[in-house]
Amino acid sequence: MDLGLDGKVVLVTGGVRGVGAGISRVLLRAGAVVVTCARRPAESPIVEGGAEAEFAPCDIRDPEAVEQLIAGIVERHGRLDVLVNNAGGAPFALAADASPKFHSKIVELNLLAPLLVSQQANAVMQQQADGGAIVNISSVSGSRPSPGTAAYGAAKAGVDSLTASLSVEWAPKVRVNSIVVGLVETELSHLHYGGPEGIVEVSKTVPMGRMAQPEDIGNCAAFLASPLASYVSGSTLTVHGGGERPAFLAAADAASTK
Repeated sequence: MDLGLDGKVVLVTGGVRGVGAGISRVLLRAGAVVVTCARRPAESPIVEGGAEAEFAPCDIRDPEAVEQLIAGIVERHGRLDVLVNNAGGAPFALAADASPKFHSKIVELNLLAPLLVSQQANAVMQQQADGGAIVNISSVSGSRPSPGTAAYGAAKAGVDSLTASLSVEWAPKVRVNSIVVGLVETELSHLHYGGPEGIVEVSKTVPMGRMAQPEDIGNCAAFLASPLASYVSGSTLTVHGGGERPAFLAAADAASTK
């Protein structure tokens, strides 16, 4: 299917690893010109169908660095059509034990940085005849308990709220949506779920019987970025394979629950 993304200039923050790499590959396959940014490059280039994603080093928490990043994209390509705010994450840390500085940095990376990049991207898109689209990568952690990553979950809840607000402020030129992501299997899954056996067991808790692959998220991002979603803005698309089986069902012994 032609998504209408051929030749579109797309920035994917954190687009060189994990979910971000999957998003970059899908967009390359759709014919987009993909620019990725991160604090350090991937071990190998992101290549798909003979096309290679560009890489620009950037700390998206740094306003000056972000301004230079966006200006550089516009200088090279003349425009910026799509921004995918993917960069983020958090190590495990119980809220009672983590320092105020730790919590501040998690919120800065996962909420304030996407707002910062979005501001710079919007300034460009508002001047373009056909505007642009922003896709925020959110998480189910923003809408359910997130023990061990409380600040991250709170930040992602903020991203979903931010999405709704910006979609109103920046309409009609710029569409803003978010993807609420569930469990994803990446090269770092072992840090969260253990080895292969742990991944198999965790996958059993998902109604679809598996975790998402990075390109599953990429397919959804490509749709929201494309003209096919031209009337979709201010929305949150939940991509979690049906969610998580309620814990009480595992504990209940009534025949009707099995």
